[in-house]
Amino acid sequence: MKMSKNRLMIEQLDAKLKKLSSIGLTGTPSRGWIHAIRTSIRMSMRQLGKRMGIATQTVDDIERAEANGTVTIKSLRQAGSALGLSLVYGFVPKDQSIEAMIEKRALEVAREIVMSTSHSMKLENQENTPERIDKAIKERVSELKRELPRHLWD
Repeated sequence: MKMSKNRLMIEQLDAKLKKLSSIGLTGTPSRGWIHAIRTSIRMSMRQLGKRMGIATQTVDDIERAEANGTVTIKSLRQAGSALGLSLVYGFVPKDQSIEAMIEKRALEVAREIVMSTSHSMKLENQENTPERIDKAIKERVSELKRELPRHLWD
C-alpha cells in the first residue's frame, strides 16, 4: 500500500513539474530579476523601498543578494509583491521527470550490485553470460524502482 502511495506522489509531482519545465530554460538576468524588472519599468530603488517599507540601501542589498545567489525567498516574495508580481518557486528535474531520475539512479545502483556479484562469481569460476547479466540488471532496476529503498540515494 505504501509503495502505491509513493508512486501516486511521484506521478503528481511529475505532472506539476512538467508545467515548470519550460521555465527552467529561462536564464536569470545577471543582476537579478528584481533589478531587471525594476529598471525596465523605470522604478527607482527609493520608490521600491517605499513600496516595501524599507530603506533604499536595503533594496540595494536585496538586489545584490539576488545577483550573488544569497537572497531569501521572503525578500523575493516581498519585492515581487511591491512590484505587483507573484513569486513562482520550484525545481525542474534535470532528467525530464522524477520518474526518469529514479530510473537513472536505479540503473546505476543495479549495475553496481550485479557487476559486483558477477565479478565474485567470475573469481569462483561461475561467470555469467552477458545476457544473464543484462537480465539481472533489469530485474534489479524493477525491484529498486518498486521498493525505492533509502540506500538508492547513497
